[in-house]
Amino acid sequence: MKFVDEATIKVAAGDGGNGCVSFRREKYVPRGGPDGGDGGHGGSVWLVADEGLNTLADFRHARFYAAERGANGQGRQMTGRSGEDVLVAVPIGTTVFDVETGERIGDLTRNGERLLVAEGGRGGLGNIHFKSSTNRAPRQSVPGTEGERRGLRLELRVLADVGLLGLPNAGKSTLLRAVSAARPRVADYPFTTLHPGLGVVSVSEGRSFVMADIPGLIEGAAEGAGLGVRFLKHLARTRLLLHLVDTARLYEDADPAEDARSVVRELERYSAELAARERWLVLNKADLFPADERERVAADIRARLGWDGPLHFISAETGEGTRALSQAVMNRLEAMAEQAREEAGHGRD
Repeated sequence: MKFVDEATIKVAAGDGGNGCVSFRREKYVPRGGPDGGDGGHGGSVWLVADEGLNTLADFRHARFYAAERGANGQGRQMTGRSGEDVLVAVPIGTTVFDVETGERIGDLTRNGERLLVAEGGRGGLGNIHFKSSTNRAPRQSVPGTEGERRGLRLELRVLADVGLLGLPNAGKSTLLRAVSAARPRVADYPFTTLHPGLGVVSVSEGRSFVMADIPGLIEGAAEGAGLGVRFLKHLARTRLLLHLVDTARLYEDADPAEDARSVVRELERYSAELAARERWLVLNKADLFPADERERVAADIRARLGWDGPLHFISAETGEGTRALSQAVMNRLEAMAEQAREEAGHGRD
């Protein structure tokens, strides 16, 4: 199914039912008094996270969701029936914005989580509420209030622990295939990845993480070149970035270090927060170099970038070094999780 990461819909909650004006009419009960019931409440519209969905494709066709109106009140103090709520299923990872104001209404990050996006109107009051010692036969009632109506922009951000970053053809999709069961499209031309992909990397029993592959960035992506930066939002929830660098570019008299700098520049233009995220350098296509030359290539790129962080030299094509990389990533994610738990514990003290 085609990956659709944004959609715009309209939602309308049900109006509340009107209150009733009625008087009790029974034999042998003179002046029975008011007995008009209240109107029912209008139904609300909720978004519900569903782990069975992975795209917003369905919203290309169904763009309007309306809940039921509350029924009017009736005599004999009968309250009108409330309208049924409407539950709209969306993928886990969906962020919801108000179209008119741009306000972020909420995120849906857990299966079954619900988000109220349009609240139903309240039912009006019947005339029974207006009876008093001076007004024995009130003819007042209150109409139901209108339900909320709004336009929503849904934005799907894939939920992954690790994000792959790099130029087109750096080998991101090949790495995802090598370390997980995902089967993204791979070819020897740019932009074979047109939509974000996910893969579960299993390191050992009970130890795994989710990796996200996004379309490659090129110089000028922030201004819309190539596929632009529209997919960088899918890295927003990742905890660690793996920056893949194509070392085969050395055989084209190109500079892999400058390639890496160009990706960082586009990242910084998109989001300072994302640019500050922990990032590892992964040199790819080690199989193209003799074993005794790889250390020199890695040292040269490290020096040209002034890089003092983690660096791995792998071959996504042959799988060389990918297991060690996966193990190191898993260890780091576990350490980050432990640190977060300790900080949370100190915060409660």
